Amino acid sequence: MDPSNDPSNGPWREPVWMVAANVVAWRRCGPGGRELRPGTKSFKGGAKVYVADAYWGPGGDRITSVGRERHTGRWIVIDMATRDLYGFRPKLVHTPRVLERLQEARRASGFGSADYAAEVSAALERYASLYRAEIAPNAPHPDRCLCHACLTGEAG
Repeated sequence: MDPSNDPSNGPWREPVWMVAANVVAWRRCGPGGRELRPGTKSFKGGAKVYVADAYWGPGGDRITSVGRERHTGRWIVIDMATRDLYGFRPKLVHTPRVLERLQEARRASGFGSADYAAEVSAALERYASLYRAEIAPNAPHPDRCLCHACLTGEAG
């Protein structure tokens, strides 16, 4: 018996092209950007998430992402700030749980092709870097700052 036709495996879905990214380890927030917080409320720092959609109208500052939730490990779909992600790259997604969550969120088509996913990932990387730089641009960073910009050299 062919495993793809086995009813216990559930319905087989075609893989889709998406944009993968990682959650920043530490992010600046609060008045003047003086506070550092690990990851985001929903995702641990360094967690891999898949971008299902970007809101291009206001300039790509928000995206819809699919990833494993910080506390429970369940796959969730949420809208989040682009600045909290880095390392955008095109990825062909085969993971059944991700594809199920995309279908539930009515985003099952992904980005359509590898070329379009590569274009979107490059644009989102530029936007994320710009939005991170806008958080308290005149606030000094403490010695041994752990924010993403300092850890990666973006701040220089």
